[in-house]
Amino acid sequence: MSDKPAVCVQIADDLLAAAIGEASPGAVGRVELHVAACRSCRRELQGYRALEGTVATMRAESQPNEQAAQARERLETKLADLRQRLLTYRVFASPLGHILIARSELGISLVEYLDRGTSLKASRLVNEPGVETAEGGEDLEAAYRDLTEYLGGRRQRLDWPLDLRLARSDFQRAVLQATAAIPYGAVVSYVGLAHDIGKASAPRAVAQALRWNPLPIVIPCHRVIGASGALTGYAGSKLGLKRRLLRLEGVPTTTEAHAPAIRTQAMYVLYPGDREYCVPTCPSLDTRRPAPLTRFGSRRHAEAAGFAPCTTCRPDLHPISR
Repeated sequence: MSDKPAVCVQIADDLLAAAIGEASPGAVGRVELHVAACRSCRRELQGYRALEGTVATMRAESQPNEQAAQARERLETKLADLRQRLLTYRVFASPLGHILIARSELGISLVEYLDRGTSLKASRLVNEPGVETAEGGEDLEAAYRDLTEYLGGRRQRLDWPLDLRLARSDFQRAVLQATAAIPYGAVVSYVGLAHDIGKASAPRAVAQALRWNPLPIVIPCHRVIGASGALTGYAGSKLGLKRRLLRLEGVPTTTEAHAPAIRTQAMYVLYPGDREYCVPTCPSLDTRRPAPLTRFGSRRHAEAAGFAPCTTCRPDLHPISR
């Protein structure tokens, strides 16, 4: 991994355009000023011009057009490869500690708790193969503002384009995509999530996949709990943050710090495949096979997710008393 200054990343397009003679006068001026002070970009420009010179020689000697096109394509491929590998990042101080947000051209790729770190050196990106990094700007500032609104209870969704390039396998990618669909104010178990992705016998593998979630909060692994209701595992060992995020979303939790859990009897339940939510004592639940349930902290959140009150237990008329 290398860490290019943001100004070098921003001028990359102009650098290539200047080398192949397609830059505007303003872009040429910017490139000349930049390379006068930046040895790395000056060498890169020289390399581009050398290759472009080879192409020009080919043309002058009436070489086949195909060879010239191939040389130009190699030059453009080099820049495209750099763009593909590049992640821009910023580190922000948040109510949950320092958080690094990184993105590619495709979308947000990483949201990372830095523990006691305050810079890129504390990030997993340092050891991530095939990644180039550069400090980002306004787009990441906007993402942080969204995150701040969520943590302040003023936003329930982070509608960011996502890039799952840091997922470690197709299995983890499937787990992350299923987790992203869990509604605000709801929780499911690892067993339930394993059922959702067609891997009913793999709840432990699901838990491990979420342990290395590259996008906590936006892919809400804090909404996945143990089958007993226990708040097991979050971003390594950050159960306090998991509980804090759930309480922010209106999910009732126990007060025992040594064994945090949700209060299952204080939550509305949704049976798999149903469109109606129930109180946990609904008689209709007793007539069905045991199954992993989705639980909601409030009727409002269940209905915001598109579910209606059960016509048997009528949670709209007999809400849970807390």
